[in-house]
Amino acid sequence: MKQQVADAVKSMIPELVAWRRDFHQFAESGWVEFRTASKVAALLKEWGYDIRIGHEVVKAEARMGVPHAAFLAEQEKRAIEQGAEAEWLPYLSGGFTGVVGILDTGKPGPTIGFRFDMDALDIQESMEDDHLPKAGGYASINAGMMHACGHDAHTAIGLGLAKLLMEQKDQLSGRIKIVFQPAEEGVRGAKAMVEAGVLDDVELFFSGHIGCDIPLGEVVCGANGYLATTKLDVTFKGYAAHAGGSPEEGKNALLAAASAVLNLHSIPRHSKGASRINVGVLHGGSGRNVVPGSAFLKVETRGATSEINEYMLERAVQIIKGAAIMHEAQEQIEIVGMANNCDSSEALIPYIRAQAEQVADVHAVHDIVEAGGSEDATYMLQRVQDNGGLASYLMFGTTLAAGHHNEKFDIDEKVMAIAIQTYALCALNAGDLAKR
Repeated sequence: MKQQVADAVKSMIPELVAWRRDFHQFAESGWVEFRTASKVAALLKEWGYDIRIGHEVVKAEARMGVPHAAFLAEQEKRAIEQGAEAEWLPYLSGGFTGVVGILDTGKPGPTIGFRFDMDALDIQESMEDDHLPKAGGYASINAGMMHACGHDAHTAIGLGLAKLLMEQKDQLSGRIKIVFQPAEEGVRGAKAMVEAGVLDDVELFFSGHIGCDIPLGEVVCGANGYLATTKLDVTFKGYAAHAGGSPEEGKNALLAAASAVLNLHSIPRHSKGASRINVGVLHGGSGRNVVPGSAFLKVETRGATSEINEYMLERAVQIIKGAAIMHEAQEQIEIVGMANNCDSSEALIPYIRAQAEQVADVHAVHDIVEAGGSEDATYMLQRVQDNGGLASYLMFGTTLAAGHHNEKFDIDEKVMAIAIQTYALCALNAGDLAKR
C-alpha cells in the first residue's frame, strides 16, 4: 500500500506545485476566499465528491471578524475577474467560503475527517528579486494579501489527498470528509463550521500545519499546548473640540484608549498557566489641534487553558470599560476571533507514527510537541473528542525562506508530498486502528 501511495503522489507533484503557486499568486484573506474555494469545489466535483458548500457548512451567526459588505462584494468581483469558477460563487457569496467534499465508500467503517485552511494573511508580499515567488512569477498580485503562513500549500495538500483517496476508493471503508476552512488567520472560521455540524459525525480527525520551525523530513504526530485566545476590536467614541480654544468641551477618546493600553498590560498573570495580553494596534485622533473624538484598538488575550483566557478576557473588558468612564467616552467591544485550547488524542499518536514512518522521505517522527500560539482547528478537535472520537494536529517540517507571517515567507514544496502520503495512509489503514 505504501508504495502504491508513494507512486501516486509522485505522479501528481507537478500538479501539486501548480495548484500551490496558483493559490499563492491569487492570495485571498479570511472570508473572501471566493476564487480559492470555487476552484476547490470544482475539482472535488470533477473527481466525484459529494459537495457541501457555503451556508450548508458555515453557520452565519458563528462567523467572526467578517469584513463589511462592500469589501466582500468588491473581492467577489475581483475573484470573477481572476478566474473564479462562476458555478460555485452564488453559494460562497457574502463570505460563506467553506467547502466540504464527502467520499462515501458504501462499506462499513468510520467517518474520517481532514481539515485544510485556505486563507492568506493581510501582508504585502516582498517584491525583492531574491524572493523566489517574485523571481518565479507567482508572487501575490492582490495588494495586502499574501500566503505568508503556508495555507496555499495546505489547500494543495488537501486537493492532492482528495484526488488520491478517490483513486483508491476501493481500498477505503466508511466515509471521508475533506474540510476546506476559511478564515483561520485571526481564529475566525473553524467555530462557524463546527456549529454548522460539519464535524458531528467524524470519528477520526486529522489536521496540521507545515513549517513551524521543524526541519524538512520530520513529522510531528500531535501538537499540544495551543493557547486559547480571544481577539477584540475596541472603539472609543468621545467628543472632538478645539485643543487650544475650548479643550474643556472635548471628551478625549485617545486618552481613554491610551489609559486602557497601559492598564491592559498591567493585568496580573495567572498562577495556573501561561497568560498573555497584547495591544497590537492603536489609532486615534485627527489633528494636533483637535481633542481626539475617536480611537481604536486591536487587542488579544491568550491563556494556556480556556479558563485562563477567560480570566484575561474578563479583566480586559473591565479595564476597557473603566477607561471609557474615566474619560467620559463610550466604548464598543467586538469579538472578532476566538479559539479554545485542546490537545491531540494520545491514543491516536502511535497510529500516526506508524503511518509517517512508512513515508520514504520522512527521517524523523516525533510523538508530541508543545506548539504555543493559537489555532482554531482546536474547535474541531474538541468537537470530535467530545463526541467520543479521536483527533490530532500534525506538523510537517519544511525549510523556510523566512519565518511565518513574514513578507519573504516561502517553503520547500517537497513537504506537500510528505503530508499527502502521511494523511492518505492514515485513511487507508484506519482498519488497523480498530485492532489496537
